[in-house]
This record gives sequence, C-alpha cells and structure tokens, in this order.
Amino acid sequence: MKLTGYNTEYFKGRCVLGPEYMHGFAYLNETIGDVLPYLNTVLNASAFVKETPSLTLKTSGKIITLYDDYIAMNAIRYESDAEKIFQWLQNEINQAWENRDSITPDYSSVVKPVITEILKTLPKTNCKACKEATCMVFAVKVMDGVKDQDDCPEMSDKNRKALKEYLSQFRLEE
Repeated sequence: MKLTGYNTEYFKGRCVLGPEYMHGFAYLNETIGDVLPYLNTVLNASAFVKETPSLTLKTSGKIITLYDDYIAMNAIRYESDAEKIFQWLQNEINQAWENRDSITPDYSSVVKPVITEILKTLPKTNCKACKEATCMVFAVKVMDGVKDQDDCPEMSDKNRKALKEYLSQFRLEE
C-alpha cells in the first residue's frame, strides 16, 4: 500500500464560484511523487508536470491537483462529496502503485486549447449571459475545461459548432 491515509482541511476561498463553495486539501501520510506518472496513464490526466511533480485532473466541474505530499481540490460544495473523491483518489493511487509493473508511466502533458482560438468563436460583447464578467474570462474557463460551447447563450450555432470541433481535439472535462 502506497498511501495509508491523509488529513483534510477545508476553507472558503475568494473565488468567482460563490460563497457556497470551498476549497480543500488532503495532506498525505506518505509522498506519492513516484506514482504520479503511473496515475497519469491510468487517469488520463489533463496536466502532468515532471519537475514539480504534480498531476492535474478535471472532473465534475472540479480541478484536482495531486502533489508529492498533498492533494488540492476546488469547487467543493459539501465536505462529504470531497471526502468521497479523496477516498477514490487514495484507492487509485494504491491500485496504480500495486500495478506499476504492468503500467507504462506517462510523463507527458496534454496540450491545452489556445485562448485566441476560443475567443474567435465568442460574440465578444461581454454580455454576461454566461454568468462571467467578460468573454475573456469565459474563454479562460473554456480553456481550463470548466465551461464549453453550450455555456454561452449568445454564441451563434455556426460558432458553437466550430468551438465544439476545436475543443474535441483536447482532453478537457472527463
């Protein structure tokens, strides 16, 4: 067993998600840097940084980053939901470590969409219909996999299709 447990901490952040959301950390009992390349293979992560080491996943509207000695998660509504995800990650870490002889470690990182390509498809009116302050903020969230073409009500059908096609070449939201 690679990871025997962790301790959690939750706090309210100053983020645009709203006051009902919080962030969380799981401080790990053991370091996991050496298992991250195996997890990158198994979980099809959206970003791996060999030098740090860290691994970022995007799932269910959350960004989760695994570091050598802790895991960070955003967009948490309930601690019980975060705890389920932390437990799932502990299981994935342990399974990847146990099966490492049959897993090819992946040290690569997925290329992200280019913000200017996303902006080309947006109406650039800063209308706030998407609930974001500007089209630029919306584009950043699309680039990060938090939003997609269906979250902009003012986008033309042609541009919606173009953005969907463009985003299809990237691993964003699992």
